[in-house]
Amino acid sequence: MKKCLFTFTALLLLNICVFLQAQNPKNDVIQLSGILVSGDTLTPVPFANVTIKSTGRSTMSDYFGFFSIVVKKKDEIVFSALGYKNSNYVISDTLSQNRYSLIQILTIDTIYLKEAIIYPWATYEQFKKAFVKITIPDDNYEKAIKNFVMINQLKDKWEDYPMDANMNYNNFVNQKVSKLYYAGQLPPNNLLNPFAWASFFKAWKNGKLKIEK
Repeated sequence: MKKCLFTFTALLLLNICVFLQAQNPKNDVIQLSGILVSGDTLTPVPFANVTIKSTGRSTMSDYFGFFSIVVKKKDEIVFSALGYKNSNYVISDTLSQNRYSLIQILTIDTIYLKEAIIYPWATYEQFKKAFVKITIPDDNYEKAIKNFVMINQLKDKWEDYPMDANMNYNNFVNQKVSKLYYAGQLPPNNLLNPFAWASFFKAWKNGKLKIEK
């Protein structure tokens, strides 16, 4: 009799434990992971919101569109991202495992805005006044002509300018470098240099050689 009573009590406690385990809310907890992709290009959608509608808990997808969040069965998940339409997904209550993965596709939400033309003038009268008095900028050809004129003016003035301290220093250093370069050997004789004679005759024809009195 005692043995039968013990067996009955053990079976009753076992059934109660199984029932309590079945009612344990931890069995409804699911680790939901997935990737959000764009519907037209199937590229990842970064930094999208993944929100549980009933509780308001949310997370955000990373740069590669991956997300992970703890949900429960029958929870409705809302996926939202800037430039995309909201998408919903309901967690099934028939899942047998505590992990679930999905690939959620988001549709691009195209928004057409009316054309807006912005002018820097407050009134139409100011526009007419500015249009009449506007100065048309020079094109590339005009800019090149002005630059050549300025270069020729500086070139003509440069010949009359005396050498300053910086130019004298550079000339002195160049002479020293030339002596060191030909140290231990004879320097070249420019009287036998045809390029030097060509430069001489060219300067002579151009009138650059002046006889000082």
